Amino acid sequence: MARAIRFDEYGDVEVLRVEDVPRPVPGRGQVLVEVRAAGINPGEAAIRRGLLHERYPATFPSGQGSDFAGVVAELGEGVEEIAVGDEVIGFVDTRSSHADFVVAEAANLTPKPADLPWEVAGALFVAGTTAYAAVGAVCPREGETVVVSGAAGGVGSLAVQLAKLAGATVVGLAGEANHEWLRELGVVPVSYGEGVLERIKEAAPDGVHAFVDTFGAGYVELALHLGIHPGRIDTIIDFEAAAKYNVKTDGNAAGSSAAILRELGLLLDKGLLTLPVARVYPLDEVRDAYRELERRHTRGKIVLRP
Repeated sequence: MARAIRFDEYGDVEVLRVEDVPRPVPGRGQVLVEVRAAGINPGEAAIRRGLLHERYPATFPSGQGSDFAGVVAELGEGVEEIAVGDEVIGFVDTRSSHADFVVAEAANLTPKPADLPWEVAGALFVAGTTAYAAVGAVCPREGETVVVSGAAGGVGSLAVQLAKLAGATVVGLAGEANHEWLRELGVVPVSYGEGVLERIKEAAPDGVHAFVDTFGAGYVELALHLGIHPGRIDTIIDFEAAAKYNVKTDGNAAGSSAAILRELGLLLDKGLLTLPVARVYPLDEVRDAYRELERRHTRGKIVLRP
């Protein structure tokens, strides 16, 4: 037997439970991975609460989780380029990585750099590929200025760094507790809240060219007020505003590939990118992990450890 997170109905964290389940068996082209770390994400909380039912409906009983890193435990038929014992980073679209074991498509795995910590590797997929796609969607260029909302969150903290790597000047919207950390990354920090439009203009006197919104709460409209063309605004959360104003919504779905995951892992391994981990919770404390996540004031990622 193995453990896995399950829930039988939409609701708050109390619907989550740890359940004993049969150890999964990989099918053709699949791999069984013993999970060493698995990130949690705001989208998973929204799905569990039923807020994304129209877009991403749950089928009960439902599992959770896309991110993971771990050790290959068993190979399905036809898998030849991976061996039992390999350390891998991967992802699933079956909502099943918050568990002791996960079955993944072999094509969705990439080798874990040896020195990359498990908790960082296990938290990389959703935040990393979302940031990669969102930054790519707004095409930052050398000498331009990009604003990122939620700049200290799981996605935002990577988006600001990827925009910097592209040569842009980056303005990061975040609470003051994260300003010094953003400065250390070479980001210009700006506090959110009343008066933010004026503060951005002061921080970027030559104008803003692109905007990545990882938080919602009116930032698409703010970007338009800054004079940014809709084609250079990307939101990963405010789909209603995106439809209204014809801005982009590139995120995890656009970046989901083992090739991008491998590229991000190598950037982390080389020290060109950093992924802050706020806290690691045992699998049994999944409810506490999501309570912390849903406060939306975390720097970086929260991770489960089976």
